[in-house]
Amino acid sequence: MGVYSKKIKDIKELKDGSTVAIPNDPTNESRALDVLASAGLIKLNDNPLKTPLDITENPKKLKFEEIETAQVPRTLDDVTIAVINTNYALNANLNPTKDALVLESKDSPYTNYVVVKVGNENSPKIKALDKAVTSPEVKKFIEEKYKGAIIPTF
Repeated sequence: MGVYSKKIKDIKELKDGSTVAIPNDPTNESRALDVLASAGLIKLNDNPLKTPLDITENPKKLKFEEIETAQVPRTLDDVTIAVINTNYALNANLNPTKDALVLESKDSPYTNYVVVKVGNENSPKIKALDKAVTSPEVKKFIEEKYKGAIIPTF
């Protein structure tokens, strides 16, 4: 997840009262606010899932527009910054490693996992799937195809 803009080239250029587009679903909205907090733009309370109501400090008096997640890239002409999930950024021809003003930390807790119904974790098919998707070959494929935009966490 990253912060993108068509109006500024550096996050330090963000002016007081700027409008920020963020996803409106609970997980991605909270995640977007965490990215903004990590950039020092806002401070948040300790609630696990955050909304703009959980902002405790907003020194730049940023205005938040909650947008359907897949539509956030389309707001770039209308807002100062937008916090966009990597998959939607890629679909909008944005390169996270080149175009994002701020990127989510590599230590982000948001990663994909192979999960199964309880009792199936020792199934040979599941073990084979887990081994395949976390193989060195898949890791190399992700690194080469996405050039740092998607980071394998295995």
